[in-house]
Amino acid sequence: MSKNQYTVGLLFLAAGVVILLGKLGLFAFIGTNFWPLFLLIPGILLHVLFFGRLLPPFVLIPGAILTINAFLFFFCMAFGWSKMENLWPFVILSVAAGLYEYHLFDAYRPKFPLTLAIILALAAVSFFVIMLVWGWGLYIIAAFLIAAGAWLVVGRRARW
Repeated sequence: MSKNQYTVGLLFLAAGVVILLGKLGLFAFIGTNFWPLFLLIPGILLHVLFFGRLLPPFVLIPGAILTINAFLFFFCMAFGWSKMENLWPFVILSVAAGLYEYHLFDAYRPKFPLTLAIILALAAVSFFVIMLVWGWGLYIIAAFLIAAGAWLVVGRRARW
Protein backbone atom coordinates (compact mmCIF):
# COMPACT_ATOMS: atom_id res chain seq x y z
CA MET A 1 0.00 0.00 0.00
CA SER A 2 1.39 3.38 -0.97
CA LYS A 3 1.61 6.30 1.41
CA ASN A 4 -1.02 8.26 -0.57
CA GLN A 5 -3.57 5.46 -0.27
CA TYR A 6 -2.97 5.29 3.48
CA THR A 7 -3.50 9.08 3.87
CA VAL A 8 -6.63 9.07 1.69
CA GLY A 9 -7.97 6.09 3.65
CA LEU A 10 -7.44 7.92 6.96
CA LEU A 11 -9.18 11.02 5.57
CA PHE A 12 -12.17 8.94 4.42
CA LEU A 13 -12.30 7.22 7.82
CA ALA A 14 -12.20 10.56 9.68
CA ALA A 15 -14.84 12.08 7.38
CA GLY A 16 -17.13 9.09 7.89
CA VAL A 17 -16.76 9.28 11.69
CA VAL A 18 -17.50 13.04 11.66
CA ILE A 19 -20.59 12.53 9.48
CA LEU A 20 -21.81 9.66 11.66
CA LEU A 21 -21.33 11.67 14.88
CA GLY A 22 -23.12 14.60 13.29
CA LYS A 23 -26.08 12.45 12.30
CA LEU A 24 -26.23 11.01 15.84
CA GLY A 25 -26.57 14.53 17.21
CA LEU A 26 -23.28 14.84 19.08
CA PHE A 27 -22.37 18.18 17.53
CA ALA A 28 -25.85 19.57 18.10
CA PHE A 29 -25.64 18.55 21.76
CA ILE A 30 -22.24 20.17 22.17
CA GLY A 31 -23.38 23.27 20.31
CA THR A 32 -26.51 23.76 22.39
CA ASN A 33 -25.04 22.93 25.79
CA PHE A 34 -21.43 23.99 25.72
CA TRP A 35 -21.38 27.06 23.49
CA PRO A 36 -20.27 29.36 26.35
CA LEU A 37 -16.92 27.57 26.14
CA PHE A 38 -16.36 29.63 23.00
CA LEU A 39 -16.40 32.67 25.31
CA LEU A 40 -14.68 31.13 28.32
CA ILE A 41 -11.65 29.69 26.54
CA PRO A 42 -10.61 32.96 24.81
CA GLY A 43 -11.23 34.88 28.05
CA ILE A 44 -8.97 32.60 30.05
CA LEU A 45 -6.46 32.48 27.20
CA LEU A 46 -6.21 36.30 27.20
CA HIS A 47 -5.46 36.20 30.92
CA VAL A 48 -2.87 33.45 30.51
CA LEU A 49 -1.16 35.29 27.65
CA PHE A 50 -1.06 38.51 29.67
CA PHE A 51 0.35 36.87 32.78
CA GLY A 52 2.81 35.04 30.55
CA ARG A 53 3.98 38.52 29.47
CA LEU A 54 3.04 37.93 25.84
CA LEU A 55 0.23 40.51 25.56
CA PRO A 56 -0.22 44.06 26.89
CA PRO A 57 -2.49 44.77 29.88
CA PHE A 58 -5.46 46.14 27.91
CA VAL A 59 -6.34 42.57 26.85
CA LEU A 60 -7.54 42.02 30.41
CA ILE A 61 -10.64 44.09 29.64
CA PRO A 62 -12.10 41.73 27.00
CA GLY A 63 -10.67 38.78 28.94
CA ALA A 64 -12.71 39.62 32.03
CA ILE A 65 -15.81 40.42 30.00
CA LEU A 66 -15.67 37.09 28.15
CA THR A 67 -14.88 35.04 31.25
CA ILE A 68 -17.56 36.52 33.52
CA ASN A 69 -20.24 36.44 30.83
CA ALA A 70 -19.38 32.81 29.99
CA PHE A 71 -19.97 31.82 33.61
CA LEU A 72 -23.19 33.84 33.60
CA PHE A 73 -24.39 31.99 30.49
CA PHE A 74 -23.44 28.61 31.96
CA PHE A 75 -25.46 29.49 35.06
CA CYS A 76 -28.45 30.50 32.96
CA MET A 77 -28.23 27.33 30.89
CA ALA A 78 -28.16 25.22 34.04
CA PHE A 79 -30.94 26.99 35.97
CA GLY A 80 -33.01 28.55 33.20
CA TRP A 81 -32.79 31.64 31.09
CA SER A 82 -35.50 33.28 33.16
CA LYS A 83 -32.78 33.98 35.75
CA MET A 84 -31.29 36.48 33.31
CA GLU A 85 -34.17 38.76 34.27
CA ASN A 86 -32.35 39.37 37.55
CA LEU A 87 -28.75 38.69 36.57
CA TRP A 88 -28.32 41.05 33.61
CA PRO A 89 -26.40 43.64 35.69
CA PHE A 90 -23.53 41.14 35.73
CA VAL A 91 -22.92 42.12 32.10
CA ILE A 92 -22.23 45.69 33.25
CA LEU A 93 -20.23 44.37 36.20
CA SER A 94 -18.05 42.32 33.83
CA VAL A 95 -16.99 45.49 32.02
CA ALA A 96 -16.24 47.11 35.38
CA ALA A 97 -14.16 44.08 36.41
CA GLY A 98 -12.18 44.23 33.16
CA LEU A 99 -11.47 47.93 33.57
CA TYR A 100 -10.43 47.39 37.18
CA GLU A 101 -8.10 44.56 36.16
CA TYR A 102 -6.57 46.82 33.55
CA HIS A 103 -6.00 49.54 36.15
CA LEU A 104 -4.60 47.04 38.64
CA PHE A 105 -2.09 45.35 36.36
CA ASP A 106 -0.99 48.21 34.12
CA ALA A 107 2.41 49.56 35.13
CA TYR A 108 1.25 53.19 34.87
CA ARG A 109 -1.95 52.66 36.91
CA PRO A 110 -4.18 54.88 34.75
CA LYS A 111 -6.93 56.66 36.69
CA PHE A 112 -9.60 56.85 33.97
CA PRO A 113 -10.24 53.08 33.80
CA LEU A 114 -10.50 52.97 37.59
CA THR A 115 -12.99 55.84 37.62
CA LEU A 116 -15.04 54.24 34.86
CA ALA A 117 -14.91 50.86 36.64
CA ILE A 118 -16.23 52.41 39.86
CA ILE A 119 -19.03 54.20 38.00
CA LEU A 120 -20.06 51.03 36.16
CA ALA A 121 -19.88 48.91 39.33
CA LEU A 122 -22.04 51.42 41.20
CA ALA A 123 -24.51 51.44 38.31
CA ALA A 124 -24.68 47.62 38.30
CA VAL A 125 -25.17 47.47 42.07
CA SER A 126 -27.83 50.19 41.79
CA PHE A 127 -29.68 48.11 39.19
CA PHE A 128 -29.53 45.08 41.52
CA VAL A 129 -30.95 47.15 44.37
CA ILE A 130 -33.67 48.60 42.15
CA MET A 131 -34.67 45.09 41.08
CA LEU A 132 -34.82 43.95 44.70
CA VAL A 133 -36.86 46.97 45.69
CA TRP A 134 -39.15 46.67 42.69
CA GLY A 135 -40.52 43.32 43.83
CA TRP A 136 -41.26 43.04 47.55
CA GLY A 137 -39.32 46.17 48.30
CA LEU A 138 -42.17 48.43 47.23
CA TYR A 139 -44.36 46.86 49.91
CA ILE A 140 -41.62 47.42 52.47
CA ILE A 141 -41.23 51.05 51.41
CA ALA A 142 -45.01 51.55 51.54
CA ALA A 143 -45.18 50.01 55.04
CA PHE A 144 -42.29 52.19 56.17
CA LEU A 145 -43.97 55.34 54.83
CA ILE A 146 -47.26 54.41 56.51
CA ALA A 147 -45.50 53.74 59.82
CA ALA A 148 -43.51 56.98 59.60
CA GLY A 149 -46.64 58.97 58.75
CA ALA A 150 -48.59 57.38 61.59
CA TRP A 151 -45.76 58.07 64.02
CA LEU A 152 -45.63 61.70 62.90
CA VAL A 153 -49.40 62.11 63.24
CA VAL A 154 -49.69 60.29 66.57
CA GLY A 155 -46.47 61.80 67.87
CA ARG A 156 -47.68 65.34 67.14
CA ARG A 157 -50.91 64.87 69.09
CA ALA A 158 -49.10 63.47 72.08
CA ARG A 159 -46.81 66.51 72.15
CA TRP A 160 -49.71 69.03 72.08
